[in-house]
Amino acid sequence: MTFPVKVCVVCSEEFELKPDKPGFANRCPECSASETTEPTTKGRMDADERKTTTEANAARRQAMRDLLYRKE
Repeated sequence: MTFPVKVCVVCSEEFELKPDKPGFANRCPECSASETTEPTTKGRMDADERKTTTEANAARRQAMRDLLYRKE
């Protein structure tokens, strides 16, 4: 079975697009692997940051609720 041949948008190399290939469909496995191995650093939030985020989310929810369900 032949797989479609694609050109990588990062390195311009040709590669076969195989099923269950990790990464993006327009990038070769080598270029896709470099992005997936980078660790996602998610810093911890202190109490003030959590409170600020919670209040901002509550304000967003209230604004969306007002926009969606207001009766005029």
